[in-house]
Amino acid sequence: MGAADRDWISPPAMEETTMKVMLAVMVTVAAMVTTAPALASMELAKKARCVACHHAEKKMVGPSFKDIGAKYKDQAGIEATLAEKVRNGGAGSWGEIPMMPNGPDKIADADLQSLLRWILDGAATN
Repeated sequence: MGAADRDWISPPAMEETTMKVMLAVMVTVAAMVTTAPALASMELAKKARCVACHHAEKKMVGPSFKDIGAKYKDQAGIEATLAEKVRNGGAGSWGEIPMMPNGPDKIADADLQSLLRWILDGAATN
């Protein structure tokens, strides 16, 4: 038996190996897709300095992201209302301490929408 005979893989074995590799790639991509938004949104919160007053799971100066999501998650059109609150600031919804306005120079509109969706979806951090 020569070297060429030892390196030969039958078509069914090659197909099985190819399928296993494809499955492994799909599982890896699926894992990345399902965890990336949460990580990206926490990174957006850090980048925009939301974390100076808000924490994912506990009250600080402002309410936690999870508490915000729980309060507003089922309200129709709430994303636009919350975006306006972020842009204009205000007080009264969560106590007397006001939230300062946060313009597009601090967080872009698309990033703000992603961040709000993450918050309304439960602000998962793992």
